[in-house]
Amino acid sequence: MGDAVTAIGRRVPVIAAARHYERAWLPKDIVAGLVLTALLVPQGMAYAELAGLPAITGLYTSIMCLLAYAVFGPSRILVLGPDSSLGPMIAATILPLVGADGDPAKAIALASMLAILVAVFMIGAGVAKLGFVADLFSKPTQIGYMNGLALTILVGQLPKLFGFSIDADGFIEELRGFVKGVGDGKTVGAALAVGLGGLIVIVGLGRVLPKVPAVLVAVVTAIAITVAFDLGAHGVSLVGTLPQGFPPLTLPGVPLRDMGLLVAGALGITLVSLTDTISTSSAFAARTGQEVDANQEMIGIGTANLAAGFFQGFPVSTSGSRTAVAEQAGAKSQLTGIVGALAIIAMLLFVPGLMRNLPQPVLASVVIAASLSLADIPATRRLWNQRRMEFGVSMTAFAGVALLGVLPGIGIAVAISILNVFRRMWRPYRAELAPVEGIDGYHDLEAHPEGARIPGLVIFRFDAPLVFANSRTFRDEIRALAASEPRPVWILIAAEPITDVDTTAADMLEDLDEELNAAGVSLVFAEMKSPVQRKIERYELTRTIDPAHFFHTLDDAVEAFAAQHGPAATEAP
Repeated sequence: MGDAVTAIGRRVPVIAAARHYERAWLPKDIVAGLVLTALLVPQGMAYAELAGLPAITGLYTSIMCLLAYAVFGPSRILVLGPDSSLGPMIAATILPLVGADGDPAKAIALASMLAILVAVFMIGAGVAKLGFVADLFSKPTQIGYMNGLALTILVGQLPKLFGFSIDADGFIEELRGFVKGVGDGKTVGAALAVGLGGLIVIVGLGRVLPKVPAVLVAVVTAIAITVAFDLGAHGVSLVGTLPQGFPPLTLPGVPLRDMGLLVAGALGITLVSLTDTISTSSAFAARTGQEVDANQEMIGIGTANLAAGFFQGFPVSTSGSRTAVAEQAGAKSQLTGIVGALAIIAMLLFVPGLMRNLPQPVLASVVIAASLSLADIPATRRLWNQRRMEFGVSMTAFAGVALLGVLPGIGIAVAISILNVFRRMWRPYRAELAPVEGIDGYHDLEAHPEGARIPGLVIFRFDAPLVFANSRTFRDEIRALAASEPRPVWILIAAEPITDVDTTAADMLEDLDEELNAAGVSLVFAEMKSPVQRKIERYELTRTIDPAHFFHTLDDAVEAFAAQHGPAATEAP
């Protein structure tokens, strides 16, 4: 019985959280939840419009994902919600399906189905323990992708900031449309003034007084200015009164022909959300002394998306900025998120007109400020200074997102990461080793050119698994060493870094050993790991490679060489 309760507690973390909840946390969680609400409402609305959806859907999404994650999420203070990095991906997925008429109801249905698909992938990955999939998104690729995303979001929000709209798709077209709109005199001065003012408040206050809720200050100030100067009468677009109440449980109806693009978009969103979730949860868990359960995190995020999808919501992810706000406000548990969700529900039920005078340019400033936080220029500069190849990978991902779009961009980013792994495996680091006077062991001659080679013996290290992708590279290196002068008698492979040998490499080793034997050279191995040696035996390579040519250590192999080939072979410093 106890084991069953423990198992349920692992899958439904709220049970364990309730059992260990401390009464002293209650006032802190309530205050933190109310503070968080002040950020959730404007950001939720802004990110909904970034995704090409009505602002109200951002509030529905915020409510449902907070409640669901509070039940199934393992982190004590992680905050979920609409996210600036997912907004463009959602828009890129649903807008081509909505069509030119831009039917909001159809867009909501598509976005809700997209959230349900993300939930299916997330929960499935969590149950199958596939948290390692996040590793497909390497850090340089992630930096480039986020920089491209930041630029795409920034350019896409500029027309709204300037008080007009454009009909364009893609970074280049949106930039061209914005420049043309400004040139044609479409800018609304009052809209630009209030939007820029909001952006200055959010960015400036965030840097000078980071503990002050800058977004809330910008929103309240903008609403006050709008009322005082009647900005709506001066051409400034306003949010207007939100629909009262809460939507019913709804299964979104989507034509089968639209599912292909939705599935592709959901896969991309799942990967980005998974990567963001693992990194964010790890960072905050380290501060609170928690252990990250990556697989349960995926289940928690999945159920949050599922709940959002059934209530006219859209895909969500973790938010580092909102989590930081909750932490600074004193949050101790997921009750903070529950309080935030209840506060939004109360607003929708009793004061749906609270945000009616909020200018749309201020929502654009919220999104632009978020996009600036996505970009990581110092990290890009560091890549340039430290490793140019990684910088090139990052810039390729950046260009893919900026020039081809968000969904093709993430495909390119993942492909680059995988190809970079293959590149390193295809051409791994190789070194010739030799003894160095005054240092124990055998060392890389490139790092220690003063090392003295042992006459007749070449010691070679190959720093990668030996597989189909690099077997030709290994063979060519050994051939070059065998043909070098003076001719070696033994080529000794320091095999500790070789963690695998596949069948392609095994066939290569068999042919190479016969070729070397014909030239009077022996291929010898030392420090080979037991699992790899068992594969060598299973491949029956010991028919050609002498079983006596496998040694436990390099020293054993060198001593055996010296015993067979005379004292001259041991003359080394």
